Amino acid sequence: MHQEKQEAQDGRILLYEDYNIRVSSQPNVYGEKFVLRLLKKNENIKNIFDLGFPGTEEDLNKSINKRNSITIIAAPTGEGKTTTLYSFMDYLNKPEINITTIEDPVEIRIKGLNQIEIDNKSSFSGSLRTVLRQDPDIILVGEIRDTETGEIAIQAGQTGHYVLSTIHTIDSVEVITRLRKMGLSDYDISSTLATSISQRLVRRVCPKCKVERKFNDREKKIIEAIGKKYNVDFDTSGITYETPGCKYCNNTGFYDRIGIFEILNITDEIKEEIMTGKSSLEIRKKALEQNYKPLLVDGINKVIQGYTTLEELNKKLLVF
Repeated sequence: MHQEKQEAQDGRILLYEDYNIRVSSQPNVYGEKFVLRLLKKNENIKNIFDLGFPGTEEDLNKSINKRNSITIIAAPTGEGKTTTLYSFMDYLNKPEINITTIEDPVEIRIKGLNQIEIDNKSSFSGSLRTVLRQDPDIILVGEIRDTETGEIAIQAGQTGHYVLSTIHTIDSVEVITRLRKMGLSDYDISSTLATSISQRLVRRVCPKCKVERKFNDREKKIIEAIGKKYNVDFDTSGITYETPGCKYCNNTGFYDRIGIFEILNITDEIKEEIMTGKSSLEIRKKALEQNYKPLLVDGINKVIQGYTTLEELNKKLLVF
């Protein structure tokens, strides 16, 4: 980064043994604003189910590990997309499988993967073209940022590869709209997109200071209304937690985070909706008929299972 330049810049700090620090600077009327993103080096990759991925291993295999297709993880910035991608890579990684990643930057180095880092002289689209000549089985593209990258990623999926990537959008159905806005055809999207996954991160209740209590009438009413809307029978006869705070959690009442997920598997019926140019509202309606459950449903399940609280979920998803 250049000290004398008064413009937005991105950089990184590599001085510390335990952490990589990504830096973003932005000039404003009072000087410069900096944001630092901390990432532990050599952090063990968490099992995807430890991150909060719902369902069983059979459900996971229906969503990922397919040939001739692309899986896209969607979420706003800072909601754990990269961590989920790494967990998928770790799950799929075998000595006989050629996995290549294109990242900006490479945040965690994984043994057995061919990891490519984007710099000022390269781009996702340019690197992806080269990778296709390297006989990969699985390709991870850090982010689909533009039409060119999207087109090449789709082409890679159509020519026998399995592609994993991320995109910035609000939920798994809107991935289709975002790809359309990039100029990709309905045919390309319907023929190649296998799964879109949306996620958010919520804080876990602190294991040291959490206090058990029953769900109150207001909470039961909110959860029952959500269950009725999405045709899900939630059991509120169990316990939830108060989070008073302690030294262990720095008096916040929460320690660590867990993901809440929604998974849209692109069935033949949904492919037909995409092919015929149906809107995201119509696609969502069809998906709900086929066991698609939105983020809110998994969030409520995480509350009932005791991982987080309804108030914490409300901060992310505006439950009430």
